Amino acid sequence: MSEVLFGFGAHSGIDEVPELLRMVRQADRDGLDVFSLSDHPYIGGRLDAYAALGFVLGRTERIAGFANVTNLPTRPAPMLARTVTSLAALSGGRVVLGMGAGGLWDRIADMGVPRLSPGDAVDAFEEAIVLVKSLSGGGPPVTHRGRHYRVDRIEPAPVAAPPVWTGSVGPKSLAATGRVADGWIPGHAADWLSQRYRTSRPVIDEAAAAAGRDPHEIRTVFNLPGRITDRPLPATRDRDGRWIGGSAGQWVEELTGAVLDHGASGFTLFAADHGTPDLAALGRWAGEIAPAVREAIAKENG
Repeated sequence: MSEVLFGFGAHSGIDEVPELLRMVRQADRDGLDVFSLSDHPYIGGRLDAYAALGFVLGRTERIAGFANVTNLPTRPAPMLARTVTSLAALSGGRVVLGMGAGGLWDRIADMGVPRLSPGDAVDAFEEAIVLVKSLSGGGPPVTHRGRHYRVDRIEPAPVAAPPVWTGSVGPKSLAATGRVADGWIPGHAADWLSQRYRTSRPVIDEAAAAAGRDPHEIRTVFNLPGRITDRPLPATRDRDGRWIGGSAGQWVEELTGAVLDHGASGFTLFAADHGTPDLAALGRWAGEIAPAVREAIAKENG
């Protein structure tokens, strides 16, 4: 995948399969880097995220896919490791592992999963990331006896673990991201000018440095809802400072600044209502905005 990533959030309803396939195929042809699906297995009308990822990746050639983010409590880490390394092998590495500690615990518990306290859920989240990575990339059998997971003499897959991007929100989870993850998706569609980003990213960076890691290696990939309009808007942000969109030129100016001035390394487009963008918007995102931002960054970097 390229240095600055451009992707989109896709339909995940069972009755939206034809549209999902049309959109991802178009995005693949147009050169987008990644598509994402939500992972809510307790909703009967939704596709299973990982079944859908495997099917769609089999129908595309270049684009990568990921669950934004994986509902970890319903997917035990050792099996999740097998799933993502298998997808990586089948797709030529076109998969990202989006990870979350679990948010909607009332619904998660409805699936028969034991409820965890917030602190325990984050501990399990960090342990799972470490275990998935240890069960990837070959090497000797793994024995792991943690608080939440246990495996005995399990052979790692001979495939590298995919990049792990988290949806961390709280301080403890953000620190875990800094220690063990490869990317961060700020929660609640927070962007580079938001208070949430300004107070959260330093927690990741400090934890990464304390663990002997380079904080710059941890991507920030923004979920970015908004409209792409034919004409410039008088204001591209609402009264609360939240991005609402604008013309292609306004998007290019904003995203170029996000990369050069705020360290953004990826953008996942959603519609203004946080749903899936339509085909026209997706075409403009891939055909007008992404190339122009990449060109502007290349010029600035010489």
